[in-house]
Amino acid sequence: MSAAERAEPGLVCAFAVTRTPPGPAALASVPGHEEGGPLRVLDAGGLYVVVQDVPAALFGEQALAERLNRPADLERCARAHHRAVEAAAGAGAAGAGAVKGASVVPLPMATLYRGDRSAVRAVAERRPVLEALLDRLRDRTEWAVKVHAADGAADAAPGPPSAPEGSGSGGRAYLSRASARRRDRQEAHGKARSEAEAIDAELRRHAVAATRHRPQSERLTGRRTPQLLNAAYLVENADRDAFTRALTALTAGGGHFSVRTDASGPWIPYSFARWDEEPVPETGREVPA
Repeated sequence: MSAAERAEPGLVCAFAVTRTPPGPAALASVPGHEEGGPLRVLDAGGLYVVVQDVPAALFGEQALAERLNRPADLERCARAHHRAVEAAAGAGAAGAGAVKGASVVPLPMATLYRGDRSAVRAVAERRPVLEALLDRLRDRTEWAVKVHAADGAADAAPGPPSAPEGSGSGGRAYLSRASARRRDRQEAHGKARSEAEAIDAELRRHAVAATRHRPQSERLTGRRTPQLLNAAYLVENADRDAFTRALTALTAGGGHFSVRTDASGPWIPYSFARWDEEPVPETGREVPA
């Protein structure tokens, strides 16, 4: 950080809210944004916010928008945010993806305030929502599941042969085979979609809530087959074994031959912790009080 950047008025970047503040040693071992100061905790009247002082020169509205449009900078910011959220949950020392310790409400990436008072006031104004979220997320984790059409599933039918030259009947046969190929592709895609829906229905049986994200493009996934399901499931820690058994059966095949299923978890439940949106409704299954 340059001397000019240090001289700029600073901002406070907020990462997560919890009822149990992480200890100084846990925070000291976790770097936030590399351009900012050490992670610290603000007391918002019984709720605690993990924050970091960051320079306005780099985190002001225009500067931040420019940085987040650069993929490398976006990835660095996202990783810094996730590290700080894990620290708030007491998971920082356990490695990426680990979940243990306190329930937290992760805040959206790049939640910025002009000073500690503004951050504390924002939390106080949303206290009922945050308290409800902390109750809802206690002893629960998120699992991410992505379902793609299987490689070659949409191309299983052989392509139509070339039409014989100078043959009217051959031309008609060519068009007939081309039409059949289109039907086969449509049927294969429909079968893959049906299997993705069946996987989602099975996993919802073992979750207290589920939400779907927009499917990712082939450019992002690196696959040449379409993503049919991009879902997250909120799972009781007590029910984790049942959920993971269902996942294992599905990812091992489970009779769904037209799709491939990838899963990861447990994660801090980002998808179910938005304090600025209506909560994702829970399923009808019974949940222990």
